[in-house]
Amino acid sequence: MAGKKIASQKIFTEQGKVTEMETQKTALVTGGAGSIGAAVAARLLEEGMKVVLNDIDEEKARDIADRYGNDMIPLAFDISDPQLVERMVQKIRKEIGPVEVLINNAGILSNNKIETTPQDEWRRVLEVNLSSAFYLSKAVVPAMKQKRWGRIVNVCSLAAKSGGITAGTAYTASKGALVSLTFSIARETAQYGITVNGISPGYVKTPMVTEQLSPEKQKELLTQIPVGRFCEPQEVAHVVAFLVHPLSGFITGEIIDINGGVLFD
Repeated sequence: MAGKKIASQKIFTEQGKVTEMETQKTALVTGGAGSIGAAVAARLLEEGMKVVLNDIDEEKARDIADRYGNDMIPLAFDISDPQLVERMVQKIRKEIGPVEVLINNAGILSNNKIETTPQDEWRRVLEVNLSSAFYLSKAVVPAMKQKRWGRIVNVCSLAAKSGGITAGTAYTASKGALVSLTFSIARETAQYGITVNGISPGYVKTPMVTEQLSPEKQKELLTQIPVGRFCEPQEVAHVVAFLVHPLSGFITGEIIDINGGVLFD
């Protein structure tokens, strides 16, 4: 079981004064049974938060949460269902506490290009990768506004800026739109002490790379990554932990690239 790293933290208010944040924060991580989601959840637990681990796969979410003790709570529900999202966020608020840190990490990959992308696949990818972030953010922002503090991190993708080197049309479009959603919510909520940022990982060592790309394609990609390796999930979690920290309150509307030098901008 991970130990708590902090009991209280100093934060800066909008007036520039330093105050103590002594209460344990509640974080919601979607796609928590995946490699990145599990790494992020574990890191936030180390930072002293209670973590609600969401995934559509209830068994996997429970298995991961069981490794870490009572401060990681599995909660399986379909994040593409707006009514269900609202009910589950209210459930978390009543039983655990208001969601003060939201990590929109859940996503599904499509490698089909425009001519081979079925309409139902297009809709499903957009619902999971984009609409769910809208539904969840809409559900948690009111409580964040009330407390005048909140953190939202959207897991975007290198595909949003590159046009999808290996990813398909639906996936690439969903991640590009997620970047714009990040900007929109960040602009709207900044005055309430809420920050909204995105991260754009490229080729993280997850099943999307290790299982869905052939060994030959993996070798080819490694020649295009200047650092010469794939990203580790824990490296993504490190950036998330930085963005949700109280001292990152002056960073909002940013998209941080984590791609080993594939793309500079």
